[in-house]
Amino acid sequence: MTLQGKTALVTGGTSGIGRAVAMKLAHRGAHVIVTGRDKRRGEEVIAEIDAQGGNARFIAADLANFDDVRRLAGAAADVDVLVNNAGVFPGRPTEQTTEKDFDLVFDVNVKAPFYLTATIAPRMAARGGGAIISISTMAATIGMSGLAAYGASKAAIEALTKSWTAEYGPQGVRVNVVAPGPTHTPANAAMGEMFDALTATVPARRGADPDEIAAAVCFLASDEASFIYGAVLHADGGRVAV
Repeated sequence: MTLQGKTALVTGGTSGIGRAVAMKLAHRGAHVIVTGRDKRRGEEVIAEIDAQGGNARFIAADLANFDDVRRLAGAAADVDVLVNNAGVFPGRPTEQTTEKDFDLVFDVNVKAPFYLTATIAPRMAARGGGAIISISTMAATIGMSGLAAYGASKAAIEALTKSWTAEYGPQGVRVNVVAPGPTHTPANAAMGEMFDALTATVPARRGADPDEIAAAVCFLASDEASFIYGAVLHADGGRVAV
C-alpha cells in the first residue's frame, strides 16, 4: 500500500488521530504537510517523521481563522491527498452551547474543510485524480447527549462528501469519510471515566488506538481503494451497528 511520490496535507496533524495519520502516510512514502496551531508540536512531529526516514514539513494554521484557511489552501493547493482531520468538540448540553461555541465548531469542522476542498479538489480533478478523506465520528450517526453541535457538524461533512463525490468523482477524485468511535487520544484522555463508559457500549469492548484509525485513512488514500467513492468507513468497533 505504497504512497510513494504522493503529497498529502493533514489538518490537525500535531496530535491524536492527525498525528498518527501523518506518521503512517509518511511511512508509506508520501511527502506530508502537517498543519496545526502549535508550532512546537508541529516541529516535534516533523522531527519524528524525519528520524524514521520520512519526508514532511509543517505549516502553522488556525482553521478557526479564515485568513489562515485561505493561506493554507494556497500553500498546499497541489497535494494528491487531503485529510480533513482538524476538529473541535466542546461537549455540553444544547442549552449551554453559546453562539461562540457553535460558530467555532462549524468554522473548524465544516467551513475550513469546505474551502480547503474548494481549492484543492478542482486542481486534483484537472490532474486526473486524487483522494480526499474527512474524519467524522459515530456521533454523526447516533444521537449522543451533549454532542449536538459536534454531531451535526460531522453529519454535514458526510453530506458534503456525497456532493463532492458527485462533483469531482467523474474526474477521478475519490472523496470518502472515516468515522471513528472512541479513540485513545490526549483530548479524550480528559474524559476519564466517561471515556470508559463510552467504550463499554462498543461491541469491540475497547477504544481504538489512533494507528487503527490512521490505517483506515491510508487505505482510502491508496490505490487499493481505487473503486471506493463517497463511502463512510465506520472505524468504531461496531458501535453504529448495534
